[in-house]
Amino acid sequence: MDISVELTLTPLQDDFEPPIINFIQQLRNSGLTILENPLSTQVYGPYDTVMAVLHKQIKTTFEDLEHVVLTMKMVKSDRSGYEPHF
Repeated sequence: MDISVELTLTPLQDDFEPPIINFIQQLRNSGLTILENPLSTQVYGPYDTVMAVLHKQIKTTFEDLEHVVLTMKMVKSDRSGYEPHF
């Protein structure tokens, strides 16, 4: 079963960009399909693989930061090829 996950990481600190960049770079190194835009990062792939990668990376990020918010949306299907039809 494939899934699509949209993530928005929000470190609650003045120097917020380095943790976001590190988080995205680690996701890129996972071998999963990763798409980015200015507001979020999307991760696509098999459920078990995506969740294992996210489990590890979210835990590491939360351990490294004192205050952080992570917003996540999940869809049961691989939507990486979506193109608007309107």
